[in-house]
Amino acid sequence: MASTLATISSDRIDSRFDSLKGAGRKALVCYITAGFPDTRGTLELMSGLEAEGADVIEVGVPFSDPIADGPIIQASSQRALAGGMTLDKSLELVTRARLAVPVVLFTYLNPLLSAGVDVLERAGNAGVDGVLVSDLPLGADPEREDWLAGSGLAFIRLVAPTTPSDRMSEIARTGSGFVYLISRLGVTGVQSDLPTQLPETAARLRAATSLPICIGFGVAEPHQARSAAGIADGVVVGSALVRAAGESVASALRLARSLRAALDDAT
Repeated sequence: MASTLATISSDRIDSRFDSLKGAGRKALVCYITAGFPDTRGTLELMSGLEAEGADVIEVGVPFSDPIADGPIIQASSQRALAGGMTLDKSLELVTRARLAVPVVLFTYLNPLLSAGVDVLERAGNAGVDGVLVSDLPLGADPEREDWLAGSGLAFIRLVAPTTPSDRMSEIARTGSGFVYLISRLGVTGVQSDLPTQLPETAARLRAATSLPICIGFGVAEPHQARSAAGIADGVVVGSALVRAAGESVASALRLARSLRAALDDAT
């Protein structure tokens, strides 16, 4: 059974998007890898991203076989693992950060299953508001999907550009918090332009759900964030921030500041 704290904490994502909608603003969802560039750097990134206007922070749990991730996040994951980062240590970082903005745990299924049956309750107690499992597509493991959906944490689900409209509706029905719309097929990474078919994909998803829609995979520059925000409720930026964090925490925060400004200019 999910803890009371977990049940309460999941409401922070809904409240954040409601507040943004009321203000006519778009969400900036920032991904970081727990333990990258190191433990201290992760904590500085969390607090700094919040200060620069991030609305949701995705904390990626390092995994040895990150099949959905491109080379930038794969390298950050390997470095974090080499530094001893684990799922439980990732949760400790969330607790230490004490963020006022919602936190989503971005992970693969294997680390969750290896962490014990009470891992979602521990996550909620640590300050996590939602969970995204990148290798759990709709129908792949109904028992695990029910476990996640009933945890009290928001269950963030992924939708691909090739997903049929009826399946979009089913994916969104089983999720909560927001829907993560993948802008293109393939793995995470930086790209120069957003796909031309993205507006049509976003429109189909909009017709399939009332949940907020955030676009990710390839959003790296302010102009891309501005364009994506024009057809969605927010954007997810991961690889570009992780790449910048590899240079310095200050570089990542400068990028976040420019992304926030671009989103605010678009509204």
